[in-house]
Formats: sequence, structure tokens, C-alpha cells
Amino acid sequence: MRLTRYTDYSLRVLIHLALNDDRLCSISEIAGAYEISHNHLMKVVQALAHERFIETIRGRGGGMRLARPAAEIGVGEVIRRTEEGFQLADCPGCTLSPVCGLTGILAKGAQAMLDVFDAYTIADLLTDRATMRRMMARQSPLGIEAA
Repeated sequence: MRLTRYTDYSLRVLIHLALNDDRLCSISEIAGAYEISHNHLMKVVQALAHERFIETIRGRGGGMRLARPAAEIGVGEVIRRTEEGFQLADCPGCTLSPVCGLTGILAKGAQAMLDVFDAYTIADLLTDRATMRRMMARQSPLGIEAA
């Protein structure tokens, strides 16, 4: 299985916000740091806010931040809400599906993968905060580096 770009970007936004939990961040900042589309990121941010992973503050001096601590946001939870399905093959569309052993094996594989994701939070992804912040600041056209 390969995660969609949408899920990838969702996780990147959450990681960025967790790394900078002492301030509000902007979409432009995150887009620049990861060198990704600002417009696509706007859609991702809207969905993350709708799912209550992040809070957005409008107006001058606004931005976004995590809606709850990074240690309370499960990677599996994010993936489940951003991916459309976890079927590894089109078993329901196959004539042999009702009697084929592959159907059950693939379902167990997908569940095992989700179990691994469920064992981690966004906080677990921040392995070296200082280095990660420096790397992000080098990418960002704003050169923003949190203390």
C-alpha cells in the first residue's frame, strides 16, 4: 500500500505544527518549508481543521496550531481520516472472492499495518526537534526557525 499525497501532506502539516508548538504557523510557511503547492495545502489544512486536528485563527497575526497536544494525535487516526480505503486489492470485484484465501490474508495485512500506525503519535515522529527545525528553516523562504 502507498499512502496518498493528501495523507503525506496532512502528516507533514501536523509534524510542522508540532515542531513549532510555541507559535502560530501559516500555510505559506509550511508550503515553503516542504516545497509543496500552497493551493493543495489549503485544502489539506481545511480538512485537518474540519477533523479537529488543528485550529485556525483568521485575520492579521492569525495562523494555525495543533488542536490538541501532539502526543494525543495518533498517526493511525490521521491515516484513517485521510485515506479512502485500505483494500490492498479489488477482492470484492473478483469472482473467487467468497472462497479465495487471499482475501483474508490481505485484510490481515492491512490491519497489521494499521496496528503499527496506531502505536505512534505525532509526538513520536519528532525524533530530533532541534535538527528538524534547522532543516525546516533552511527550506523555508521566510527562514523561520523556532527557538
